[in-house]
Amino acid sequence: MIMKTKEKIYIAGHVGLLGSAVLRLLKSKGFNNLIVKTHRQCDLLSQRSVESLFKKERPDYVFLCAARVGGIQANISYPAELMYENSTIQNNVIHQSYVQGVKKLIFFGSSCIYPKESPGAIKEEDLLSGPVEPTNEAYAMAKISGIKLCQAYDAQFQTNFITAVLANMYGPYDHFDIRDSHVIPALIMKLHKAKKENMRSCEVWGSGRPVREFLYADDAADAAFFLMQNYDQPDIINVGTGHGVSVKELAFLIKDTVGFKGEIVFDATKPDGIKKKILNVSKINGLGWRARVHLKDGIRRTVGWFLKYQKAL
Repeated sequence: MIMKTKEKIYIAGHVGLLGSAVLRLLKSKGFNNLIVKTHRQCDLLSQRSVESLFKKERPDYVFLCAARVGGIQANISYPAELMYENSTIQNNVIHQSYVQGVKKLIFFGSSCIYPKESPGAIKEEDLLSGPVEPTNEAYAMAKISGIKLCQAYDAQFQTNFITAVLANMYGPYDHFDIRDSHVIPALIMKLHKAKKENMRSCEVWGSGRPVREFLYADDAADAAFFLMQNYDQPDIINVGTGHGVSVKELAFLIKDTVGFKGEIVFDATKPDGIKKKILNVSKINGLGWRARVHLKDGIRRTVGWFLKYQKAL
């Protein structure tokens, strides 16, 4: 199924990290019949509000980018909000996409949905083969329920609701907050603050040993567009670079990019989360898509955006 430039496309969550990247990409490809709504215009937590939007706009395609997200500290502190809000948002949008006859929807899972102990690069079939990491269980369970809901509608009503499972994303329009952000924006904030205040050292949570895979938001959007044009299966598909980096290496890369001259101190008393998390991306690579943005270049772009827009954050 190929999207045509004049068809109506709804981007749920267009102001966030992924949604803003999808919006930029679609505009660059000549898609101009785009539906974007702020929280005031459509509260995705309200069944009535989402129903009203879909009845009025009747989109042909949906990118379900909206989500409540956070780093390890937010996952520990706000499990109820993360589970309730994500479940409610995706239930409302997926159901109305079925009711109003949306041609195709793409839902986004996160690599945290996979078992905490996965040998080697994580394959799609590893889903539900073991327990998830306890520190992000609530968010993971919400995302897994969204995947299964898409598959249930596909099975019962022959919809075309696909799911891409994304590696850890980063880039412009990320949520920058030292306490509640994911690792890259949190490190950028911390190290920039340390530089501004001429601190001798900067503390980083955990041992620095865990290995993570990072996907630049524009690559994620490119993959989403590719899948909307080329993939019509209910089975989940991984999207990432297939390469990992330790948190320690990442911290020093951001330190150099920001220009902090002090010492990085790792607090091993704080939780590390999963020891190693890298996706097996052979399935999407086999279809003809590969990530393009190298981590060093992506960090440079992200830090540049942050320094330009930090006053508005």
